[in-house]
Amino acid sequence: MPAVPIKPEYGPTLGGILAPRWRAAPRWVRVLVRVGAVGLLALGIGAFLTLDNAHYSQGGSVPFSFAYRGLSRVKAPRGAYVEVQRHRADGRLEDSFAVYPLTLPPYKGGLTGELPLYAAGYIGGLRERDRDFVLRGEGKTRVNTVPAYQVLYTATVEGQTMYGRDVLLLPQKPGQRRGVNIVMLTSPTANAQVTSPLEVASEGVLLRPVKTFTLG
Repeated sequence: MPAVPIKPEYGPTLGGILAPRWRAAPRWVRVLVRVGAVGLLALGIGAFLTLDNAHYSQGGSVPFSFAYRGLSRVKAPRGAYVEVQRHRADGRLEDSFAVYPLTLPPYKGGLTGELPLYAAGYIGGLRERDRDFVLRGEGKTRVNTVPAYQVLYTATVEGQTMYGRDVLLLPQKPGQRRGVNIVMLTSPTANAQVTSPLEVASEGVLLRPVKTFTLG
């Protein structure tokens, strides 16, 4: 590509100054400069990809998708669709966002009446699996304007106390029985603004997956 003409009073350009030195430099110096430039470009691309959102999409009978940043995808637990996590430098778990399938038993009426009944049995199952489980609350919530039901608790995970917030979410259709269970865990030391299970995913790295979570 030809150089853009520059008025004499604005010259000389940096390229014009460096060109003679570049041509006079030994071949090995020019090779090292090119390799260094490629390395810097790769680092820049890597940094951009790290800062950019990662995305997950699931097909099937209950399709969903979400974006995340600052979390790494790990092998999903048995029965789960997907899980992303964040760990401390020493390897301890700080945050986790996992999505499981959810199937309600046959019911009459609307979801608003069925979900609290289902949650009662669900909470019982959590208690059976963890003797340190403590229910901190439950009730209606929303995920991107879609009505849902949440269970708030503390539990022991990987040897440490974690805040838990599980969200039962289904498409808003009459008689709908299949949806997802979003299981979110945060260490009490992960974020100074998250001081209880109720605030899980209101700040920090779990906020983005919840805000971008879409069914269908």
